[in-house]
Amino acid sequence: MKSLSRITFDHNVMGGKACIRGMRVTAGNLVGLVASGYSFEEILKAYPYLELEDIQAALEYAAGNVAWSPNLQIWERHQARSQI
Repeated sequence: MKSLSRITFDHNVMGGKACIRGMRVTAGNLVGLVASGYSFEEILKAYPYLELEDIQAALEYAAGNVAWSPNLQIWERHQARSQI
């Protein structure tokens, strides 16, 4: 959870979205890059002001949000019913 301290919220930066250390890079941007197949090394090369821990924090933040999403829980129940 220590890495989540890298996630910041400021309504003056990116409209209050979850950002990395107050920069104009959102957690969603980093998660999207990883999901698109970019390696951590490629992301760090493209964004030299980021650190490996920033990417890890973005993924941890996203995982925490998905784990508690009501939509995910509804989808899981639907999947369980369709397998019966």
